[in-house]
Amino acid sequence: MTTSGPDRLRELLDAVLDEPNRTLDDMAGAAHASRFHFARTVSAAAGESPAALRRRVLLERAAWQLRDGASVLDAAIAAGYDSAEGFSRAYSKAFGHPPSAHGAGHWLPSANGIHFHPPMSIWIEEQRTPANPLLEQQLLHDADDTAALIAFAATLPTDVVVRAQRPGQRVLDWAGDEPSIVAVLAGLVYAKETWLAVLDGRTAPTPVALDAPRVMADLAHRHEAVTAGWIARVREIDRGGAWQDRVIDALCVPPESFQLSGVVAHVLHYGAHRRELARGMLAEHGLERDAGDPILWLRARRGEA
Repeated sequence: MTTSGPDRLRELLDAVLDEPNRTLDDMAGAAHASRFHFARTVSAAAGESPAALRRRVLLERAAWQLRDGASVLDAAIAAGYDSAEGFSRAYSKAFGHPPSAHGAGHWLPSANGIHFHPPMSIWIEEQRTPANPLLEQQLLHDADDTAALIAFAATLPTDVVVRAQRPGQRVLDWAGDEPSIVAVLAGLVYAKETWLAVLDGRTAPTPVALDAPRVMADLAHRHEAVTAGWIARVREIDRGGAWQDRVIDALCVPPESFQLSGVVAHVLHYGAHRRELARGMLAEHGLERDAGDPILWLRARRGEA
């Protein structure tokens, strides 16, 4: 979802956890490093040997697969074991119960905080830190302002909202052009849907069909749904002080690691940018330009004059 320089942490973890890389030589080869240098680098970065890291994370994935309905044999094969018996012994030793007795979660103790995150990502815990108290206001203002913009756009004729009002307008290079009102508003909604899917370990959402007959009604519905999930997820991060945790996003090509504080800041930053783009475009059709001012929004929310 972003374009950046090489992510060395992601490269190391890819080499350790890629399905074909079952031996240290395989891992080192995938990372274009010698066996000794690779093992030393991974151990220094993760505080865990490549083999131990791979074994633990694949067992965590197996635990999640078992809870999701996979058979013991299928989970064993996916985790690299030659037999269900060998897998069961390793699983029981790691989790303290056999594969047939599902536990409350799928993470094992880890000093480095690197864990399997479904369906095919990695989550990396960091030291807990308190969050900024302005967060709740930013989340609610973003939600209310976006809903108001979508509602105003829905009062306009369809040909107005789908017209390329600002040809070539682009918010992010990898996201494509957003020349119409509906394209900018769809970018607002789809960005939250995509990042929420990353945090929840789900597959990528279906893009908004900008030429659908009921696109504005669909957009309003999708915004309402994703807003509830997004705010709940960010509040959960805040309550746990998990701002420095990292998730490796398998929806990126290639996968890339992101710190949770950066993800939330990214969504809020570009959400505010898109809202102002949409507001400027809608102002040409009668919307008040200062309608999204956080000061006015907060006063109205508090019932002040």
